[in-house]
Amino acid sequence: MLVLAGQGNPGARYAGNRHNIGFMAVDEIARRWRFGPERSRFSALVREGEIETPSGPVRTLILKPQTFYNESGRSVAEALKFYKLKPADLVLFYDEIDMAPGRFRMKLGGGAAGNNGVRSVTAHIGPDFRRARLGVGHPGHKDRVQGHVLSDFHKVDQAWVEALLRAVADAAPLLAEGEDEKYQTEVMRLAPADKSDVPRGRQA
Repeated sequence: MLVLAGQGNPGARYAGNRHNIGFMAVDEIARRWRFGPERSRFSALVREGEIETPSGPVRTLILKPQTFYNESGRSVAEALKFYKLKPADLVLFYDEIDMAPGRFRMKLGGGAAGNNGVRSVTAHIGPDFRRARLGVGHPGHKDRVQGHVLSDFHKVDQAWVEALLRAVADAAPLLAEGEDEKYQTEVMRLAPADKSDVPRGRQA
């Protein structure tokens, strides 16, 4: 079984925030692959379904922790424990301020790089999970990071946000088969984005 967890904050006031692009990504995957209805479980909103691959369907759980962004590890750990899964069976989708808007990168393991949501997941299950990083850009100064990630995408952003979310969902069979490098390449082929440098900063 595969668990696709999104990072975000619960409630309508946060729904359009850059910090919630992880929620948006897993929601789009659930829509694209016609997952079942959303319900409450593991201190999260979950949907179950299958992603069709050339090797056959892969049973998948969509997980949106409702514990707030910085405490999402507790919810993730509950789900992995229940299904007796390993950290490598988890893909965590989250916003990355140190990548240009629309860029996408997969990574296995590593540090939290200042992201408190990633730090929470690492604290509960260890670092060896798969990370799907969605670039949202940096505001240019560390003092502006919190306001940046907790504000909504602008209208001018909608085209690249929608293209990236569609690509993440359409390419999901590669992710389900564990082909993370190919998945990254296909997402960027489907939704090409500017490779411009992003100022170094740290997630709120």
